[in-house]
Amino acid sequence: MPPRLRRATSSYGGVRNLSRILAVSTERGGRGTGFGENGKHEKQKLNQKVVKEESEVKPNIYANPEKIPEFEEDKKWLKDYFGECKEMIRSDGGPPRWFSPLECSSSTSPDCPLLLFLPGIDGTGLGLIMHHHKLGKMFNVWCLHIPVQDRTPFNELVKIVERTVRSENYRSPNRPIYLVGESIGACLAISVAARNPDMDLVLVLSNPATSFSQSQLQPLIPLLEMMPDQFPINLPYILSLATSYFANMLLNFLGCISNSNPLRVLMDNVVKRGPLPQIIGELSQDLATMSSYLPVLADIVPRQTLLWKLNLLKSGSACGNSCLHAVKAQLLILCSGRDQLLPSQEESQRLQKALPDCEIRMFEESGHFLFLEDNVDLVTIIKGASFYRRGKHFDCASDFMPPTPSEFKKLHDSISWVLTATSPVMLSTLEDGKVVRGLAGIPSEGPVLFVGYHMLMGFEVIPLVAQIMMERNILVRGIAHPAMFVRVKDRRPPEPELSDFDVIRVMGAVPVSAANFYKLMSSKSHALLYPGGVREALHRKGEEYKLFWPDKSEFVRMAARFGAKIIPFGVVGEDDFAEIILDYNDLMKIPWRREEIERVTSRTAKLRTDASGEIANQQMHIPWVLPKFPGRFYYYFGKPILTEEMKVELREKKKCDEMYLHIKEKDPYRNLLSRVLYQASHPGSTSPFHLPSFVATILKLR
Repeated sequence: MPPRLRRATSSYGGVRNLSRILAVSTERGGRGTGFGENGKHEKQKLNQKVVKEESEVKPNIYANPEKIPEFEEDKKWLKDYFGECKEMIRSDGGPPRWFSPLECSSSTSPDCPLLLFLPGIDGTGLGLIMHHHKLGKMFNVWCLHIPVQDRTPFNELVKIVERTVRSENYRSPNRPIYLVGESIGACLAISVAARNPDMDLVLVLSNPATSFSQSQLQPLIPLLEMMPDQFPINLPYILSLATSYFANMLLNFLGCISNSNPLRVLMDNVVKRGPLPQIIGELSQDLATMSSYLPVLADIVPRQTLLWKLNLLKSGSACGNSCLHAVKAQLLILCSGRDQLLPSQEESQRLQKALPDCEIRMFEESGHFLFLEDNVDLVTIIKGASFYRRGKHFDCASDFMPPTPSEFKKLHDSISWVLTATSPVMLSTLEDGKVVRGLAGIPSEGPVLFVGYHMLMGFEVIPLVAQIMMERNILVRGIAHPAMFVRVKDRRPPEPELSDFDVIRVMGAVPVSAANFYKLMSSKSHALLYPGGVREALHRKGEEYKLFWPDKSEFVRMAARFGAKIIPFGVVGEDDFAEIILDYNDLMKIPWRREEIERVTSRTAKLRTDASGEIANQQMHIPWVLPKFPGRFYYYFGKPILTEEMKVELREKKKCDEMYLHIKEKDPYRNLLSRVLYQASHPGSTSPFHLPSFVATILKLR
């Protein structure tokens, strides 16, 4: 029998006051949990309503990224954490138990995986409060609450989590279970994973406490045992671990223990937040706000509870380290660069070497309480690392979650300098052959396949995807090289970190393969394909606008199978405004560079192993370039080729090859655009910056 879920009738006073916030399981978890069954009928009705609403035409919310709010409207903040903690710990008691934030259960689909949050030293289970609004759209979220006065030993906490995990796995054996653990919660997750190596678990660990033996907190255990109850050592030290700058300033004002540099914090905020008088005013307000949190912090971790939690950290660290060899789960470790509680950076490196399937994401400017920082978005992190899946394996179509408006805004803000510098001009072709400025010629309904050639370094992709998103509300999903997705443990320069490509995964990029191409076409996506691949993007001197396409019609038959519209396109600007100083041939003459290129190439996934010639010659290297000014990008999208009308014909290989050659020849309109670029580069010629002359030139030369 699953535990009974209560909202307003719990015997625990603190839970009673949270009737509008939490759905609570009052049992320890020994008889299963029934996660996902509660309110299943209501959720199905809600999902039907959501699908109906999404089918209606909506305005393009991506059209003006500057006007998109930086955070979602229903996002909660640090003050909400303290407010709900205050309610939860009031008259709190009883054993550890699970609860589900109601904001997480309102929009969760029945097929979403279960996410169990295992709290850190605070034990409240509210550590993800700033992420509930987004997590609830992807997961069935349940959080472990450990009451302030509870003294359940670590091994018993492991059993509570394990019983829950086994129960859910029995109910849904083909669905992964996510364990998100913070510090001591990370030790719990590791221990549960080690005891269940055959279970499909995904662990997301924030600053794991497996490094407690190296922590500066460990010497506090004997100190706390000797100190009298009146000595308030717990509160100042907890405050020194606070994440926001005003907490550090408050500690300096109080003369408390702090490992931060207050002067540096102040100077950082002078640069980031404006004039000093404004900062002083905000600081005063923040100090007053922080002072109101002091009683809540004291209630969350009183002296005896702190002593118990430190001992719990000690035993949890020992247990977690003793069973690392048995962990087979997929892991994502989040570590902070300014963690004053644990040596998290060093520990993440150690764990990555010890665990078979482990990735790291570093947050250089963050403190220990990572999930309570405004600029940390757990959902985006999980999506960027390709860690979100509903089944045994990641499916690029069914598991993909499109970028939220705030995620797109952050991307746009990060590339705004690129858009400003290149001032991209987009031209598309309507069905009647008319060339217009803008993207009106791009079909709204998929499947659509954009086929083009890579500019130098593939830099043209950034404005292309962003502009189509802003103007047409269409997400173009790139088919990219596997090197951007393969997890390599011992990466060394010049190999980029896998995290460098998180943004392209958030925007929907997938590794190139026949299976992924099939999935994109079958899901009616707008896909972006570069047949020339790396060889084209990393071309040599004198190879500007030269195609390196394979002889085989690799994509035509697949596109025709789903009646996809193929849009050939060309780009001009990047190669003409960046000069290659040292290309592949030059770099191979430098011994140490040659060794790096050979090492990186040998570790990169091989594509087109049956090909020969230049298309098979895809050495991984970074050419040295010198930018030129001014620069502007021009994009031309040709008339869509309707394969739906030629489905029967394109079943024959000969017909596919003919179509392929047609696309290859028509693709970039390279000569035309080069002439237009020449006009832009010479003051005496007709400027293409004006729409009429540019379009007229195209129409005249076609």
